Formats: sequence, structure tokens, C-alpha cells
Amino acid sequence: MSLAPVASLHVRDQVSAAEWQTRVDLAACYRLVAMYGWDDLIFTHISAKVPGTDDFLINPYGLMFHEITASSLVKVDQAGNKLMDSPYEINPAGYTIHSAIHEVRHDVTCVLHTHTAAGVAVAAQQQGVLPISQQSIFVLSSLAYHAYEGVALNPEEKVRLQADLGQSNFLMLHNHGLLTCGSTIADTFLMMFIFQRACDIQVLAQQGGAQLIPIGPQILAGAKAMAAAVTKSAQGMGGALAWPALLRTLDSRDPGYKN
Repeated sequence: MSLAPVASLHVRDQVSAAEWQTRVDLAACYRLVAMYGWDDLIFTHISAKVPGTDDFLINPYGLMFHEITASSLVKVDQAGNKLMDSPYEINPAGYTIHSAIHEVRHDVTCVLHTHTAAGVAVAAQQQGVLPISQQSIFVLSSLAYHAYEGVALNPEEKVRLQADLGQSNFLMLHNHGLLTCGSTIADTFLMMFIFQRACDIQVLAQQGGAQLIPIGPQILAGAKAMAAAVTKSAQGMGGALAWPALLRTLDSRDPGYKN
């Protein structure tokens, strides 16, 4: 069954300028995840709050990430009800995870979740992320873990996920994957780039078979300050610094995400 297209002008005319910009940035984020090979067919998800509301945007269930556009994103309320006409449904597991975080983390605009091979490989390890790379120290400065409870379809899991995440910005879901959340879409994407790279490095280092060199606790303690300095961001995320360059890369390949 083919899915009906969504007319971009029709959607753009129905939403505020702020919501449309959020839609464009979130669609760009989906395209970037596809470009870096972090997507899992149609089965992971990224959400972003609609500015000034408790509603959020999430992917149309059934589209590949490289197909997603600003207009095709589905707007739902905290109960998962669609707030605009759309030919698409949403991933029920995605709703459980994203609604849980948006419900309690009012500082969070965007939530990004992946199932990459390296991410799941590290999530399956008892010790989780090891302090063995420069990337890992930034992750470890704000990392939490959540135990696997099966596919996230049980609404009762939400309270445990909320408690485990706390005020962290990186969450490793054991046996499942990676999650980042941030105050902007750009920050959230950059955090996932760092998280994914830390996992890639860890898996490669472990395959080498040599004894690994752990980074000392005194360096780990200063990770947030170092991140702030290198990204020119008071909060140490620095997504705004990289985001324009990432959008230029997307635009040179296919600017269709803006439709």
C-alpha cells in the first residue's frame, strides 16, 4: 500500500512560523541520521516539542528517514492523539519513550533514539560506556542507564524510564540502543554523534584485544568544562556551531527535507 503524500503548502499554512522552523530542523535531523547510517529502516524515532506547547512532532510510521519532510511529520499531544490530519500513524513504542521524556523534562526540546549496531553492542555490555576515548568523557559527564523491559509498549515503563533518565542528557537503554535529549535539535543531534562515535571506538578497541587505557577520574570530572570550551557553548553541547555546516551538507545532497 502506498502512503499518500502531504502537501507542504497545506501544512505550512496551518502552523506558526516557529512550528514550521521546528518541522524543517527535525526533518533535517532525520535526514542526517539516515546520511550517517544510524537509521534502522522505519523503527527508530526522533521527536521535537512544538514551540509554546506540550505537543510534539514525530516521524510518520512507515517512511524511511531519508523520505521524511517537514510536512510529513505527525503532530501529537501527550496522550498520543493526532492533532492534524495525516495519512500516517506513529510508532507506538516511539510514543511511549518520547512522551515519557517530554512529560517530565521541560528543559528538553528534542529526543533522539537509535538502534545502531555499535550502540546496541555497547548497551549489551555490563559496564556500558568505558572511559577510553575523548568522546566517551563527554558522554560519561551526563550518562544514565535504563534496564531492558522488552519493546516499549507498556505505559507503566514510562515512570521507570523517567526516573532512570533523571536530569541526564545521554541514556543508554540496555540491550536496546542509545538516546539523547537536549534543549535544541542541533544539540541533541551533536550529542548523538558523540555518543555513537564513543560506541564505535569502544567496539573497535575491544576487537583489537590489547589492554585498554582508562581515562582518569580527574579528567572525567572536568569533561563538562572542556566541552563548553571546545564548542563555545555555556551548556557544553555546541550544536549550534556544527548545525549550519550540517544543513549545508544536506542542501548540497537534497534540500527536499524542507518541503
